[in-house]
Amino acid sequence: MSPERTTTEDLAYAAVVAAADATSGWETDEGLRPAPEYRPAGRGGPRDLAGRRPPALSGPDLEAALHAIGRRDGELRAFTFVDRTPEGDGPLASVKDVIHVRGMATRGGSAGYESQPEEDAAAVGLLRRAGYRILGKTETHELALGVTTPQSRNPHDPTRLAGGSSGGAAISVACGMAAVGLGTDTRASIRVPAALCGVVGFKPTYGTVPVEGVVTLSWTMDHVAPMAASVGDVAQVVETLAGTAVAGAWGAEVAGARVGVVTAGFEGCEVDVLRACRRGLELLRDAGVELIEVDTLGSGELELANQAGLVISRAEAAAFHAGRGTPVGLLTAETAGQLRAASEIGAVAYLQAQRARARLARNLLGEAVGLELDAWVLPTAPVVAPPAAEAERYLTVLSRNAIPWSLTGFPAVSVPTPSAGLPVGLQFAAPPGEDATLVALGSALEAAAR
Repeated sequence: MSPERTTTEDLAYAAVVAAADATSGWETDEGLRPAPEYRPAGRGGPRDLAGRRPPALSGPDLEAALHAIGRRDGELRAFTFVDRTPEGDGPLASVKDVIHVRGMATRGGSAGYESQPEEDAAAVGLLRRAGYRILGKTETHELALGVTTPQSRNPHDPTRLAGGSSGGAAISVACGMAAVGLGTDTRASIRVPAALCGVVGFKPTYGTVPVEGVVTLSWTMDHVAPMAASVGDVAQVVETLAGTAVAGAWGAEVAGARVGVVTAGFEGCEVDVLRACRRGLELLRDAGVELIEVDTLGSGELELANQAGLVISRAEAAAFHAGRGTPVGLLTAETAGQLRAASEIGAVAYLQAQRARARLARNLLGEAVGLELDAWVLPTAPVVAPPAAEAERYLTVLSRNAIPWSLTGFPAVSVPTPSAGLPVGLQFAAPPGEDATLVALGSALEAAAR
């Protein structure tokens, strides 16, 4: 094994081991069950969610999309497969290569995995029935076990990363190759690439979008989720996938909404991220949103959520791939290191991570009720798109602010906020079931930023 491979694998191994060590020694409330409670917080979102329907989603036509793919895909690596004659005449959708599409191989970005699905994943079927055309499969961090998609590049600076694990889907939307990028989000995998590539990424409430037909990363944390160019566009896709009437909150009045500013989420952020997100907060305040600093998600809780999410997701991934017989020797060094460490996680560490998850969900719901919060806000990621040469450093850095919401199942959306350089995302999260609140707040930021 080469020194480079050894170093990469050891770094990934060490990150998972450190997370397991941290969570196994965590002290929790006596009797706290190792499962979060997904229940509404008892508040109905901003005072008036009666907005209007956004313009119908269209996006690039097939000729324009294929031209964009031909012009930039060789450099950026968004697609693994392109269907140049997709069925139908509706908006074009790209699909992450861990989601089954009939007639298209699923390889999960890996030499160690291959499936030839005869049926669409449930979410793909929902898109087809709504008239979307499936243009092709997009690049993913191997088996979705990471947040960088290291083989792909950022459309705003090809020396930098697109984020992951749904990196190819984000590139496809940012470059006009597709109207919709369908991906998955287990720790941060929709919202981080959306933030780094300058598009909107929306993770609905856990369990509202079916995950059948998706290569499992974590059966208790996996979400299927979309990206699109605007809040109005992504809201329409969420409505199709989740069957919830959220798009009608687009453009709703947000004056008087109470939003908790997660101050710890701003700690350690790069200067460009701080400036852009503070500008976004100013725009929200000007729109009449009441911003309230909160500390339930302090730096310690963010770190614990990151560790617990890594333990749970990697332990469940290791169980899935062991059961399937995935050949670890064919995987990249980073993925192999994670699965090797995850296979050594004991039951105590796994259950303690689940109990940390339950406590976090309980405390956030209590904060929402006690302070009458409609939502929370913080930077999606603490950094702009990192240099591609440093990909291995960002396994837990990029996910820090995103993981609490996928861990607890709360809906969350990343919306571009005005920045002077590379794209920056401002992230809104809300209690379970309050997805429409995010549409209202996200569209308010989007309108104010024009």
